Amino acid sequence: MSATGRKKLLGQVLKETGACHEGMIQEALAVQRQEGGQIGQILIKLGHLGEANLLKALGIQAGMEIVDLSAAKIDPEAVKRIDYNMASMFGIFPYAFNEEGALLVAMANPMNLAVLDDVQFMSNCAVAGAIADEAAIRKATEQFYDQKESSAARMEREDATDVAATSGSGSDGPVDLSDTEAMAQSAPVIKLLNHILAQAIQDQAADIHLEPFEEDFKVRYRVDGVLYELDPPPKHIAPALISRVKVMAGLDISETRLPQDGRVELSIGGRSVDLRVSTLPTMFGESCVMRILDRSVVSLDMGMLGLRDSELKTIRKMLKLPHGIILVTGPTGSGKTTTLYSALREANVITRKIITTEDPVEYDLEGIMQVQVNEDIGVTFAKCLRSILRQDPDMILIGEIRDKETAEMAIQSSLTGHVVFSTLHTNDAPLAITRLVDMGVESFLVSATLEAVVAQRLIRKVCTKCRTFYEPSEEALMELELTPDQVVGKQFAFGKGCADCHYTGYRGRTGIYEIMTVSERIRQLIMDNVPTSRIRDAALEEGMSTLRESGLLAIFDGITTIEEVVRETIATM
Repeated sequence: MSATGRKKLLGQVLKETGACHEGMIQEALAVQRQEGGQIGQILIKLGHLGEANLLKALGIQAGMEIVDLSAAKIDPEAVKRIDYNMASMFGIFPYAFNEEGALLVAMANPMNLAVLDDVQFMSNCAVAGAIADEAAIRKATEQFYDQKESSAARMEREDATDVAATSGSGSDGPVDLSDTEAMAQSAPVIKLLNHILAQAIQDQAADIHLEPFEEDFKVRYRVDGVLYELDPPPKHIAPALISRVKVMAGLDISETRLPQDGRVELSIGGRSVDLRVSTLPTMFGESCVMRILDRSVVSLDMGMLGLRDSELKTIRKMLKLPHGIILVTGPTGSGKTTTLYSALREANVITRKIITTEDPVEYDLEGIMQVQVNEDIGVTFAKCLRSILRQDPDMILIGEIRDKETAEMAIQSSLTGHVVFSTLHTNDAPLAITRLVDMGVESFLVSATLEAVVAQRLIRKVCTKCRTFYEPSEEALMELELTPDQVVGKQFAFGKGCADCHYTGYRGRTGIYEIMTVSERIRQLIMDNVPTSRIRDAALEEGMSTLRESGLLAIFDGITTIEEVVRETIATM
Protein backbone atom coordinates (compact mmCIF):
# COMPACT_ATOMS: atom_id res chain seq x y z
CA MET A 1 0.00 0.00 0.00
CA SER A 2 1.27 3.46 -0.84
CA ALA A 3 1.90 6.06 1.74
CA THR A 4 -1.02 8.11 0.51
CA GLY A 5 -3.43 5.21 0.87
CA ARG A 6 -2.26 4.25 4.33
CA LYS A 7 -4.49 5.12 7.30
CA LYS A 8 -3.14 8.01 9.36
CA LEU A 9 -1.62 7.24 12.75
CA LEU A 10 -3.78 8.32 15.70
CA GLY A 11 -1.01 10.57 17.03
CA GLN A 12 -0.86 12.38 13.70
CA VAL A 13 -4.63 12.95 13.71
CA LEU A 14 -4.50 14.27 17.28
CA LYS A 15 -1.76 16.74 16.36
CA GLU A 16 -3.63 17.90 13.23
CA THR A 17 -6.81 18.56 15.21
CA GLY A 18 -4.91 20.37 17.93
CA ALA A 19 -5.99 17.93 20.64
CA CYS A 20 -2.37 17.09 21.55
CA HIS A 21 1.09 18.42 20.74
CA GLU A 22 4.25 16.49 19.84
CA GLY A 23 5.60 16.40 23.41
CA MET A 24 2.42 14.71 24.70
CA ILE A 25 2.53 12.12 21.92
CA GLN A 26 6.18 11.31 22.61
CA GLU A 27 5.53 10.98 26.35
CA ALA A 28 2.67 8.56 25.63
CA LEU A 29 4.83 6.57 23.20
CA ALA A 30 7.51 6.21 25.88
CA VAL A 31 4.90 4.83 28.32
CA GLN A 32 3.60 2.51 25.59
CA ARG A 33 7.10 1.08 24.97
CA GLN A 34 7.52 0.33 28.68
CA GLU A 35 4.04 -0.79 29.69
CA GLY A 36 2.18 -1.49 26.46
CA GLY A 37 -1.41 -0.45 25.83
CA GLN A 38 -3.26 1.77 23.37
CA ILE A 39 -1.90 5.23 22.70
CA GLY A 40 -5.28 6.93 23.09
CA GLN A 41 -5.97 5.40 26.50
CA ILE A 42 -2.44 6.24 27.65
CA LEU A 43 -2.99 9.90 26.71
CA ILE A 44 -6.24 9.93 28.69
CA LYS A 45 -4.49 8.34 31.68
CA LEU A 46 -1.74 10.97 31.51
CA GLY A 47 -4.38 13.71 31.52
CA HIS A 48 -3.44 15.00 28.06
CA LEU A 49 -6.65 14.00 26.29
CA GLY A 50 -10.38 13.79 26.96
CA GLU A 51 -12.65 10.90 25.92
CA ALA A 52 -14.65 13.12 23.52
CA ASN A 53 -11.52 14.30 21.67
CA LEU A 54 -10.25 10.73 21.42
CA LEU A 55 -13.52 9.53 19.86
CA LYS A 56 -13.43 12.46 17.43
CA ALA A 57 -9.89 11.57 16.38
CA LEU A 58 -10.76 7.89 15.97
CA GLY A 59 -13.66 8.88 13.74
CA ILE A 60 -11.43 11.04 11.57
CA GLN A 61 -8.93 8.19 11.41
CA ALA A 62 -11.74 5.89 10.23
CA GLY A 63 -12.63 8.37 7.45
CA MET A 64 -15.80 9.82 8.97
CA GLU A 65 -16.78 13.44 8.58
CA ILE A 66 -17.67 15.71 11.50
CA VAL A 67 -21.15 17.25 11.48
CA ASP A 68 -22.62 20.08 13.53
CA LEU A 69 -26.27 19.02 13.79
CA SER A 70 -27.33 22.43 15.10
CA ALA A 71 -26.20 24.02 11.83
CA ALA A 72 -26.78 21.12 9.42
CA LYS A 73 -29.74 21.02 7.03
CA ILE A 74 -31.85 18.08 8.21
CA ASP A 75 -33.57 16.05 5.49
CA PRO A 76 -37.04 14.88 6.74
CA GLU A 77 -36.86 11.85 4.42
CA ALA A 78 -33.64 10.74 6.10
CA VAL A 79 -35.20 11.10 9.54
CA LYS A 80 -38.12 8.91 8.46
CA ARG A 81 -35.78 6.00 7.65
CA ILE A 82 -35.22 5.29 11.37
CA ASP A 83 -38.01 5.56 13.96
CA TYR A 84 -37.71 7.39 17.27
CA ASN A 85 -37.36 4.28 19.45
CA MET A 86 -34.45 2.97 17.42
CA ALA A 87 -32.71 6.33 17.15
CA SER A 88 -32.90 6.93 20.90
CA MET A 89 -31.88 3.36 21.78
CA PHE A 90 -28.85 3.37 19.43
CA GLY A 91 -27.89 6.96 20.28
CA ILE A 92 -27.85 7.98 16.59
CA PHE A 93 -29.59 10.49 14.33
CA PRO A 94 -30.17 10.08 10.56
CA TYR A 95 -29.90 13.58 9.09
CA ALA A 96 -29.26 13.49 5.31
CA PHE A 97 -28.26 11.50 2.23
CA ASN A 98 -24.85 11.84 0.58
CA GLU A 99 -24.18 12.14 -3.16
CA GLU A 100 -24.14 8.36 -3.55
CA GLY A 101 -27.56 8.08 -1.90
CA ALA A 102 -26.26 6.59 1.36
CA LEU A 103 -28.07 7.54 4.57
CA LEU A 104 -25.83 9.73 6.73
CA VAL A 105 -26.09 8.79 10.40
CA ALA A 106 -24.62 10.94 13.16
CA MET A 107 -23.11 9.01 16.06
CA ALA A 108 -21.07 9.98 19.09
CA ASN A 109 -19.00 6.77 19.22
CA PRO A 110 -17.29 6.10 15.86
CA MET A 111 -15.93 2.77 17.13
CA ASN A 112 -19.42 1.29 17.35
CA LEU A 113 -19.53 0.25 13.70
CA ALA A 114 -21.94 -2.61 14.41
CA VAL A 115 -24.69 -0.01 14.83
CA LEU A 116 -24.23 1.06 11.19
CA ASP A 117 -24.78 -2.55 10.08
CA ASP A 118 -28.01 -2.70 12.08
CA VAL A 119 -29.21 0.63 10.69
CA GLN A 120 -28.42 -0.50 7.15
CA PHE A 121 -30.47 -3.65 7.74
CA MET A 122 -33.43 -1.74 9.21
CA SER A 123 -33.45 1.12 6.70
CA ASN A 124 -32.80 -1.12 3.70
CA CYS A 125 -30.31 1.34 2.20
CA ALA A 126 -26.59 2.07 2.28
CA VAL A 127 -25.41 3.86 5.43
CA ALA A 128 -22.43 6.10 6.19
CA GLY A 129 -21.41 7.28 9.65
CA ALA A 130 -20.55 10.79 10.78
CA ILE A 131 -19.28 12.12 14.10
CA ALA A 132 -21.46 14.44 16.18
CA ASP A 133 -21.65 15.62 19.76
CA GLU A 134 -23.70 13.26 21.95
CA ALA A 135 -25.77 16.10 23.42
CA ALA A 136 -26.49 17.44 19.92
CA ILE A 137 -27.69 13.98 18.84
CA ARG A 138 -30.08 13.78 21.79
CA LYS A 139 -31.37 17.30 21.10
CA ALA A 140 -31.94 16.59 17.40
CA THR A 141 -33.69 13.31 18.21
CA GLU A 142 -36.14 15.05 20.54
CA GLN A 143 -36.61 17.99 18.15
CA PHE A 144 -37.19 16.23 14.83
CA TYR A 145 -39.18 13.18 15.89
CA ASP A 146 -42.89 13.29 16.69
CA GLN A 147 -42.84 10.76 19.50
CA LYS A 148 -46.59 10.32 19.43
CA GLU A 149 -46.31 9.11 15.85
CA SER A 150 -44.08 6.23 16.99
CA SER A 151 -46.48 4.82 19.54
CA ALA A 152 -47.01 1.06 19.62
CA ALA A 153 -50.66 1.28 18.64
CA ARG A 154 -50.02 3.32 15.49
CA MET A 155 -47.00 1.27 14.48
CA GLU A 156 -48.85 -1.98 14.82
CA ARG A 157 -51.85 -0.57 12.92
CA GLU A 158 -49.62 0.58 10.05
CA ASP A 159 -47.76 -2.73 10.02
CA ALA A 160 -51.00 -4.69 10.00
CA THR A 161 -52.19 -2.79 6.91
CA ASP A 162 -48.89 -3.24 5.11
CA VAL A 163 -48.66 -6.94 5.94
CA ALA A 164 -52.24 -7.59 4.89
CA ALA A 165 -51.46 -5.97 1.55
CA THR A 166 -48.28 -7.97 0.95
CA SER A 167 -49.20 -11.37 2.36
CA GLY A 168 -51.79 -12.32 -0.22
CA SER A 169 -53.99 -13.99 2.41
CA GLY A 170 -56.63 -12.87 4.82
CA SER A 171 -56.72 -13.29 8.56
CA ASP A 172 -58.57 -16.57 8.26
CA GLY A 173 -57.21 -19.88 7.09
CA PRO A 174 -53.67 -21.24 7.00
CA VAL A 175 -50.75 -19.24 5.62
CA ASP A 176 -48.64 -21.27 3.21
CA LEU A 177 -44.89 -21.52 3.70
CA SER A 178 -43.89 -19.37 0.73
CA ASP A 179 -46.04 -16.52 2.07
CA THR A 180 -44.55 -16.89 5.53
CA GLU A 181 -41.01 -16.69 4.16
CA ALA A 182 -41.85 -13.54 2.20
CA MET A 183 -43.64 -11.96 5.15
CA ALA A 184 -40.70 -12.72 7.48
CA GLN A 185 -38.50 -10.61 5.20
CA SER A 186 -41.03 -7.80 4.66
CA ALA A 187 -40.24 -4.33 6.00
CA PRO A 188 -43.40 -4.00 8.16
CA VAL A 189 -42.70 -7.26 10.02
CA ILE A 190 -39.06 -6.32 10.60
CA LYS A 191 -40.14 -2.87 11.78
CA LEU A 192 -42.71 -4.28 14.20
CA LEU A 193 -40.29 -6.83 15.67
CA ASN A 194 -37.59 -4.17 16.08
CA HIS A 195 -40.11 -1.98 17.89
CA ILE A 196 -41.05 -4.81 20.28
CA LEU A 197 -37.38 -5.60 20.96
CA ALA A 198 -36.46 -1.95 21.49
CA GLN A 199 -39.32 -1.34 23.90
CA ALA A 200 -38.60 -4.51 25.88
CA ILE A 201 -34.87 -3.73 26.17
CA GLN A 202 -35.59 -0.11 27.07
CA ASP A 203 -37.94 -1.26 29.86
CA GLN A 204 -35.30 -3.77 31.03
CA ALA A 205 -37.53 -6.78 30.40
CA ALA A 206 -36.14 -10.26 31.05
CA ASP A 207 -38.30 -12.17 28.53
CA ILE A 208 -40.53 -11.47 25.54
CA HIS A 209 -43.45 -13.84 24.89
CA LEU A 210 -45.12 -14.13 21.46
CA GLU A 211 -48.24 -16.25 22.04
CA PRO A 212 -50.81 -17.25 19.39
CA PHE A 213 -54.31 -18.13 20.64
CA GLU A 214 -57.50 -19.12 18.84
CA GLU A 215 -58.91 -15.58 18.63
CA ASP A 216 -55.90 -13.31 19.16
CA PHE A 217 -52.12 -12.97 19.27
CA LYS A 218 -50.60 -11.78 22.56
CA VAL A 219 -47.26 -10.05 23.05
CA ARG A 220 -46.09 -9.90 26.65
CA TYR A 221 -42.85 -9.20 28.42
CA ARG A 222 -41.60 -9.83 31.93
CA VAL A 223 -40.26 -6.92 33.95
CA ASP A 224 -39.04 -7.47 37.52
CA GLY A 225 -40.57 -10.94 37.52
CA VAL A 226 -44.08 -9.85 36.43
CA LEU A 227 -45.62 -10.22 32.95
CA TYR A 228 -47.12 -7.18 31.20
CA GLU A 229 -49.13 -7.25 27.97
CA LEU A 230 -48.38 -4.93 25.05
CA ASP A 231 -50.94 -3.74 22.52
CA PRO A 232 -51.67 -6.94 20.57
CA PRO A 233 -50.83 -7.05 16.84
CA PRO A 234 -53.38 -8.61 14.44
CA LYS A 235 -53.58 -12.39 14.72
CA HIS A 236 -52.68 -13.03 11.08
CA ILE A 237 -49.26 -11.44 11.59
CA ALA A 238 -48.24 -14.13 14.13
CA PRO A 239 -46.69 -16.65 11.67
CA ALA A 240 -44.66 -13.91 9.96
CA LEU A 241 -43.45 -12.35 13.22
CA ILE A 242 -42.39 -15.68 14.71
CA SER A 243 -40.79 -16.73 11.42
CA ARG A 244 -38.80 -13.50 11.49
CA VAL A 245 -37.47 -14.38 14.95
CA LYS A 246 -36.57 -17.87 13.73
CA VAL A 247 -34.70 -16.43 10.73
CA MET A 248 -32.69 -14.16 13.04
CA ALA A 249 -31.91 -17.09 15.35
CA GLY A 250 -30.85 -19.37 12.49
CA LEU A 251 -33.71 -21.82 13.06
CA ASP A 252 -35.58 -23.88 10.46
CA ILE A 253 -38.73 -21.89 9.60
CA SER A 254 -40.16 -24.83 7.66
CA GLU A 255 -40.23 -26.93 10.85
CA THR A 256 -43.24 -25.91 12.93
CA ARG A 257 -44.00 -29.26 14.60
CA LEU A 258 -40.93 -29.53 16.85
CA PRO A 259 -39.54 -27.24 19.58
CA GLN A 260 -36.41 -25.34 18.55
CA ASP A 261 -33.81 -23.27 20.40
CA GLY A 262 -31.47 -20.62 19.06
CA ARG A 263 -29.60 -17.43 19.79
CA VAL A 264 -29.57 -13.90 18.38
CA GLU A 265 -26.84 -11.31 18.95
CA LEU A 266 -27.94 -7.67 18.85
CA SER A 267 -26.07 -4.41 19.21
CA ILE A 268 -28.14 -1.76 20.96
CA GLY A 269 -26.76 1.68 21.71
CA GLY A 270 -23.19 0.43 21.57
CA ARG A 271 -23.69 -2.52 23.87
CA SER A 272 -24.12 -6.21 23.09
CA VAL A 273 -27.45 -7.87 23.90
CA ASP A 274 -28.08 -11.61 23.50
CA LEU A 275 -31.50 -13.16 22.88
CA ARG A 276 -32.06 -16.82 23.73
CA VAL A 277 -34.91 -17.97 21.51
CA SER A 278 -37.22 -20.90 22.25
CA THR A 279 -40.15 -21.98 20.08
CA LEU A 280 -42.86 -24.44 21.08
CA PRO A 281 -45.65 -25.83 18.84
CA THR A 282 -49.13 -25.22 20.31
CA MET A 283 -52.70 -25.80 19.14
CA PHE A 284 -52.89 -22.43 17.39
CA GLY A 285 -49.35 -21.99 16.09
CA GLU A 286 -45.85 -21.68 17.45
CA SER A 287 -45.26 -19.94 20.76
CA CYS A 288 -41.97 -18.06 20.94
CA VAL A 289 -40.12 -16.83 24.02
CA MET A 290 -37.02 -14.65 23.78
CA ARG A 291 -34.90 -14.35 26.91
CA ILE A 292 -33.02 -11.05 26.98
CA LEU A 293 -29.47 -11.18 28.31
CA ASP A 294 -28.39 -7.56 28.64
CA ARG A 295 -25.24 -7.34 30.74
CA SER A 296 -25.56 -3.56 31.03
CA VAL A 297 -28.59 -3.94 33.33
CA VAL A 298 -27.13 -6.84 35.34
CA SER A 299 -24.62 -5.80 37.97
CA LEU A 300 -21.96 -8.46 38.54
CA ASP A 301 -20.80 -6.64 41.65
CA MET A 302 -21.33 -8.58 44.89
CA GLY A 303 -21.92 -5.31 46.69
CA MET A 304 -24.99 -4.68 44.50
CA LEU A 305 -26.80 -7.99 45.02
CA GLY A 306 -28.67 -7.00 48.17
CA LEU A 307 -26.39 -8.93 50.53
CA ARG A 308 -26.07 -7.49 54.01
CA ASP A 309 -22.61 -6.78 55.41
CA SER A 310 -22.53 -9.98 57.49
CA GLU A 311 -23.72 -12.07 54.51
CA LEU A 312 -21.19 -10.44 52.20
CA LYS A 313 -18.43 -11.19 54.69
CA THR A 314 -19.52 -14.85 54.90
CA ILE A 315 -19.52 -15.32 51.12
CA ARG A 316 -16.17 -13.60 50.70
CA LYS A 317 -14.78 -15.99 53.30
CA MET A 318 -16.06 -18.89 51.18
CA LEU A 319 -14.14 -17.60 48.18
CA LYS A 320 -10.88 -18.09 50.10
CA LEU A 321 -11.50 -21.78 50.89
CA PRO A 322 -8.87 -24.20 49.53
CA HIS A 323 -11.49 -26.80 48.53
CA GLY A 324 -15.12 -27.76 49.05
CA ILE A 325 -18.54 -27.37 47.44
CA ILE A 326 -20.65 -24.19 47.66
CA LEU A 327 -24.22 -24.46 46.40
CA VAL A 328 -26.66 -21.71 45.46
CA THR A 329 -30.29 -22.83 45.50
CA GLY A 330 -33.63 -21.41 44.51
CA PRO A 331 -36.30 -21.67 41.79
CA THR A 332 -35.76 -20.67 38.16
CA GLY A 333 -35.32 -16.92 37.84
CA SER A 334 -34.22 -16.35 41.42
CA GLY A 335 -30.84 -14.85 40.45
CA LYS A 336 -28.60 -17.86 41.19
CA THR A 337 -26.43 -17.39 38.10
CA THR A 338 -25.95 -13.68 38.79
CA THR A 339 -24.82 -14.46 42.34
CA LEU A 340 -22.35 -17.09 41.14
CA TYR A 341 -21.01 -14.89 38.33
CA SER A 342 -20.52 -12.03 40.80
CA ALA A 343 -18.66 -14.32 43.20
CA LEU A 344 -16.41 -15.67 40.43
CA ARG A 345 -15.75 -12.18 39.12
CA GLU A 346 -14.54 -11.16 42.57
CA ALA A 347 -12.48 -14.35 42.95
CA ASN A 348 -10.91 -13.92 39.50
CA VAL A 349 -7.32 -12.84 40.12
CA ILE A 350 -4.23 -13.51 38.03
CA THR A 351 -3.01 -16.22 40.43
CA ARG A 352 -6.20 -18.30 40.20
CA LYS A 353 -7.53 -20.32 37.26
CA ILE A 354 -11.30 -20.58 37.01
CA ILE A 355 -13.21 -22.79 34.56
CA THR A 356 -17.00 -22.98 34.18
CA THR A 357 -19.28 -25.47 32.46
CA GLU A 358 -22.72 -24.01 31.77
CA ASP A 359 -25.95 -24.61 29.88
CA PRO A 360 -26.14 -22.02 28.45
CA VAL A 361 -23.22 -19.62 28.94
CA GLU A 362 -25.20 -16.49 29.81
CA TYR A 363 -22.53 -13.80 30.05
CA ASP A 364 -18.89 -13.66 29.00
CA LEU A 365 -16.57 -13.29 31.99
CA GLU A 366 -13.19 -11.84 31.12
CA GLY A 367 -10.26 -14.00 32.28
CA ILE A 368 -12.45 -17.04 32.99
CA MET A 369 -12.59 -20.16 30.77
CA GLN A 370 -16.25 -20.91 29.98
CA VAL A 371 -17.47 -24.17 28.43
CA GLN A 372 -20.87 -24.57 26.76
CA VAL A 373 -22.68 -27.85 27.53
CA ASN A 374 -24.24 -29.53 24.48
CA GLU A 375 -26.07 -32.70 25.47
CA ASP A 376 -27.19 -33.35 21.87
CA ILE A 377 -23.62 -34.36 20.99
CA GLY A 378 -22.83 -35.89 24.38
CA VAL A 379 -21.09 -32.88 25.95
CA THR A 380 -22.68 -33.21 29.39
CA PHE A 381 -21.76 -31.58 32.69
CA ALA A 382 -20.14 -34.80 33.90
CA LYS A 383 -18.05 -35.28 30.73
CA CYS A 384 -16.97 -31.65 30.77
CA LEU A 385 -15.88 -31.98 34.38
CA ARG A 386 -13.62 -34.92 33.60
CA SER A 387 -11.76 -32.82 31.05
CA ILE A 388 -11.80 -29.69 33.20
CA LEU A 389 -9.94 -31.50 35.98
CA ARG A 390 -7.09 -32.10 33.54
CA GLN A 391 -6.89 -28.34 32.84
CA ASP A 392 -5.41 -27.55 36.29
CA PRO A 393 -8.20 -25.30 37.64
CA ASP A 394 -8.36 -23.76 41.11
CA MET A 395 -12.09 -23.05 41.01
CA ILE A 396 -14.84 -24.74 39.01
CA LEU A 397 -18.40 -23.63 38.28
CA ILE A 398 -20.93 -26.31 37.35
CA GLY A 399 -24.03 -24.65 35.94
CA GLU A 400 -26.38 -27.09 37.68
CA ILE A 401 -26.17 -30.43 39.48
CA ARG A 402 -28.94 -32.40 37.77
CA ASP A 403 -28.07 -36.03 38.39
CA LYS A 404 -25.98 -38.46 40.42
CA GLU A 405 -23.13 -38.56 37.88
CA THR A 406 -22.66 -34.78 37.95
CA ALA A 407 -22.97 -34.69 41.75
CA GLU A 408 -20.31 -37.39 42.13
CA MET A 409 -17.96 -35.57 39.74
CA ALA A 410 -18.45 -32.36 41.76
CA ILE A 411 -17.55 -34.26 44.96
CA GLN A 412 -14.52 -35.86 43.30
CA SER A 413 -13.38 -32.39 42.16
CA SER A 414 -13.71 -31.09 45.71
CA LEU A 415 -11.84 -34.04 47.21
CA THR A 416 -8.94 -33.46 44.82
CA GLY A 417 -8.41 -29.91 46.06
CA HIS A 418 -10.76 -27.69 44.05
CA VAL A 419 -13.42 -25.20 45.09
CA VAL A 420 -16.65 -26.10 43.28
CA PHE A 421 -19.63 -23.77 42.81
CA SER A 422 -22.96 -25.01 41.53
CA THR A 423 -26.73 -24.62 41.71
CA LEU A 424 -29.65 -26.78 42.80
CA HIS A 425 -33.40 -26.31 42.65
CA THR A 426 -34.55 -26.46 46.27
CA ASN A 427 -36.84 -24.25 48.37
CA ASP A 428 -34.35 -23.51 51.15
CA ALA A 429 -30.73 -24.15 52.14
CA PRO A 430 -31.11 -27.28 54.36
CA LEU A 431 -33.15 -29.06 51.65
CA ALA A 432 -30.05 -29.05 49.40
CA ILE A 433 -28.57 -31.81 51.56
CA THR A 434 -31.68 -33.96 51.20
CA ARG A 435 -31.68 -33.36 47.44
CA LEU A 436 -28.09 -34.58 47.06
CA VAL A 437 -28.77 -37.70 49.13
CA ASP A 438 -31.95 -38.38 47.11
CA MET A 439 -29.81 -38.28 43.93
CA GLY A 440 -27.88 -41.23 45.33
CA VAL A 441 -24.82 -39.47 46.77
CA GLU A 442 -23.53 -41.10 49.95
CA SER A 443 -24.19 -38.93 53.02
CA PHE A 444 -20.57 -39.24 54.21
CA LEU A 445 -19.38 -37.70 50.92
CA VAL A 446 -21.84 -34.82 51.26
CA SER A 447 -20.65 -34.30 54.83
CA ALA A 448 -16.99 -34.33 53.80
CA THR A 449 -17.24 -31.86 50.90
CA LEU A 450 -20.17 -29.47 51.38
CA GLU A 451 -19.04 -26.14 52.85
CA ALA A 452 -22.06 -23.88 52.48
CA VAL A 453 -25.49 -23.50 50.88
CA VAL A 454 -26.94 -20.15 49.84
CA ALA A 455 -30.72 -20.08 49.21
CA GLN A 456 -32.07 -16.95 47.57
CA ARG A 457 -35.10 -15.20 46.09
CA LEU A 458 -35.58 -12.00 44.10
CA ILE A 459 -38.09 -9.47 45.39
CA ARG A 460 -39.24 -6.27 43.72
CA LYS A 461 -38.02 -2.99 45.17
CA VAL A 462 -40.31 -0.08 45.93
CA CYS A 463 -39.84 2.72 43.39
CA THR A 464 -37.76 5.42 45.07
CA LYS A 465 -39.47 8.18 43.06
CA CYS A 466 -42.96 7.49 44.43
CA ARG A 467 -42.14 5.67 47.69
CA THR A 468 -44.57 6.46 50.49
CA PHE A 469 -44.32 5.38 54.14
CA TYR A 470 -47.38 4.16 56.00
CA GLU A 471 -48.63 2.35 59.11
CA PRO A 472 -49.65 -1.24 58.26
CA SER A 473 -52.92 -2.73 59.47
CA GLU A 474 -53.04 -5.65 61.91
CA GLU A 475 -54.32 -7.86 59.08
CA ALA A 476 -51.24 -7.05 56.98
CA LEU A 477 -48.95 -7.79 59.91
CA MET A 478 -50.70 -11.11 60.48
CA GLU A 479 -49.56 -12.22 57.02
CA LEU A 480 -46.00 -11.89 58.34
CA GLU A 481 -47.01 -13.45 61.68
CA LEU A 482 -46.11 -10.23 63.47
CA THR A 483 -47.89 -8.22 66.15
CA PRO A 484 -48.06 -4.39 66.35
CA ASP A 485 -45.77 -4.52 69.41
CA GLN A 486 -43.03 -6.22 67.37
CA VAL A 487 -42.89 -3.45 64.76
CA VAL A 488 -42.83 -0.40 66.99
CA GLY A 489 -40.41 2.10 65.45
CA LYS A 490 -40.23 0.18 62.16
CA GLN A 491 -41.12 1.81 58.84
CA PHE A 492 -43.16 0.30 56.03
CA ALA A 493 -43.27 1.57 52.46
CA PHE A 494 -45.16 1.14 49.20
CA GLY A 495 -45.02 2.81 45.80
CA LYS A 496 -47.92 5.03 44.76
CA GLY A 497 -47.06 4.54 41.09
CA CYS A 498 -45.44 7.04 38.74
CA ALA A 499 -44.15 7.32 35.18
CA ASP A 500 -40.70 6.16 36.29
CA CYS A 501 -42.04 2.75 37.42
CA HIS A 502 -44.81 2.55 34.78
CA TYR A 503 -47.32 3.07 37.62
CA THR A 504 -46.57 -0.29 39.23
CA GLY A 505 -45.02 1.09 42.43
CA TYR A 506 -41.95 -1.11 41.88
CA ARG A 507 -38.70 -0.59 40.02
CA GLY A 508 -35.84 -3.11 40.01
CA ARG A 509 -35.28 -6.18 42.16
CA THR A 510 -32.95 -7.19 44.94
CA GLY A 511 -32.03 -10.47 46.57
CA ILE A 512 -32.89 -11.92 49.95
CA TYR A 513 -30.68 -14.71 51.24
CA GLU A 514 -30.51 -17.69 53.58
CA ILE A 515 -26.89 -18.78 54.13
CA MET A 516 -26.14 -22.07 55.87
CA THR A 517 -22.49 -22.75 56.60
CA VAL A 518 -21.77 -26.42 57.28
CA SER A 519 -20.35 -26.64 60.80
CA GLU A 520 -18.94 -29.75 62.46
CA ARG A 521 -22.29 -30.26 64.20
CA ILE A 522 -24.17 -30.15 60.90
CA ARG A 523 -21.61 -32.48 59.28
CA GLN A 524 -22.33 -35.05 61.99
CA LEU A 525 -26.10 -34.67 61.49
CA ILE A 526 -25.63 -35.29 57.75
CA MET A 527 -23.59 -38.41 58.52
CA ASP A 528 -26.38 -39.60 60.81
CA ASN A 529 -28.99 -39.18 58.02
CA VAL A 530 -31.27 -37.14 60.25
CA PRO A 531 -34.44 -35.45 58.85
CA THR A 532 -34.06 -32.05 57.18
CA SER A 533 -35.99 -30.39 60.02
CA ARG A 534 -33.23 -31.27 62.51
CA ILE A 535 -30.53 -29.85 60.22
CA ARG A 536 -32.61 -26.70 59.81
CA ASP A 537 -33.03 -26.35 63.58
CA ALA A 538 -29.28 -26.75 64.11
CA ALA A 539 -28.51 -24.13 61.45
CA LEU A 540 -30.97 -21.69 63.05
CA GLU A 541 -29.41 -22.26 66.46
CA GLU A 542 -26.02 -21.46 64.94
CA GLY A 543 -27.26 -18.12 63.61
CA MET A 544 -28.68 -18.80 60.15
CA SER A 545 -31.27 -16.21 59.08
CA THR A 546 -34.18 -17.56 57.05
CA LEU A 547 -35.46 -16.10 53.80
CA ARG A 548 -38.48 -14.72 55.65
CA GLU A 549 -36.24 -12.99 58.21
CA SER A 550 -34.11 -11.52 55.42
CA GLY A 551 -37.28 -10.29 53.75
CA LEU A 552 -38.48 -8.66 56.98
CA LEU A 553 -35.25 -6.68 57.22
CA ALA A 554 -35.78 -5.48 53.64
CA ILE A 555 -39.32 -4.37 54.58
CA PHE A 556 -38.10 -2.49 57.65
CA ASP A 557 -35.48 -0.74 55.49
CA GLY A 558 -38.24 0.51 53.15
CA ILE A 559 -36.77 -1.49 50.26
CA THR A 560 -39.76 -3.74 49.53
CA THR A 561 -43.36 -4.41 50.58
CA ILE A 562 -45.15 -6.93 52.77
CA GLU A 563 -46.85 -8.40 49.70
CA GLU A 564 -43.54 -9.16 47.98
CA VAL A 565 -42.04 -10.93 50.98
CA VAL A 566 -45.20 -12.96 51.63
CA ARG A 567 -45.29 -13.98 47.96
CA GLU A 568 -41.68 -15.19 47.90
CA THR A 569 -41.17 -16.72 51.36
CA ILE A 570 -42.83 -18.89 53.97
CA ALA A 571 -42.69 -18.51 57.74
CA THR A 572 -40.28 -20.68 59.70
CA MET A 573 -42.10 -23.72 61.04
